[in-house]
Amino acid sequence: MYAARGVLSVHTERGTSIVPANRVAWTPAGFTHYHRAHGHTDMRILFLPPSLARLAPGRPAVFMVSGLAREVLLTLTGPDNYDPAARDHDRAARARLRRVLVDELHEAHEQRLHLPEPHDDRLQAIARILYEQPGDNAPLAELGQRIGASARTLSRLFHNELGMTFYQWRTQLRVFHALVLLADDHDTTYVAHACGWANPSGFIAAFTDIIGTTPGRYRTSHQHRTTP
Repeated sequence: MYAARGVLSVHTERGTSIVPANRVAWTPAGFTHYHRAHGHTDMRILFLPPSLARLAPGRPAVFMVSGLAREVLLTLTGPDNYDPAARDHDRAARARLRRVLVDELHEAHEQRLHLPEPHDDRLQAIARILYEQPGDNAPLAELGQRIGASARTLSRLFHNELGMTFYQWRTQLRVFHALVLLADDHDTTYVAHACGWANPSGFIAAFTDIIGTTPGRYRTSHQHRTTP
């Protein structure tokens, strides 16, 4: 799955993987999952035959998408693929392109923006609050008071169940929300405040650290991107 424009989220029992337009998601056969498109998203889905699927990871993964991989994905999912005559005529060429894509994924680095799904009722209550209001800057102790749990207990649950601190998890959630807002063409300052950052510089640093590019460059690339 690839978002030529916009943002995808891929959900499995392990949690949610966020897939902005500089990443591509791979899900092997046999993994129960569902996906959602956020913002003005141009979603592309490509199925691999078993012979090539065996060469890809045996688990869900998210990779940085190279320029070559992007063009291959766009070609293999473009309008000509809905024309049976053209598709049959170019079958050998399409097979070669799929192999190129798999080779590119072998060379790519996994870049997973993963938001683990909490199972404990107390963590789920915290998650619901922040899903609805990602800009809520309440400390963990205050959020704990709202749901009837101590900050110490919640900190331990985040560490043991999700493998990260509350603040790391909230930052991941906020960056995901920021990707959706940027895909809807909101500017960096608006997105920073909407997602809970007191100033744009803090947002830019956190976003760049996770996504690999600044919010401004990410937004600009969407504005000028054309897709076959």
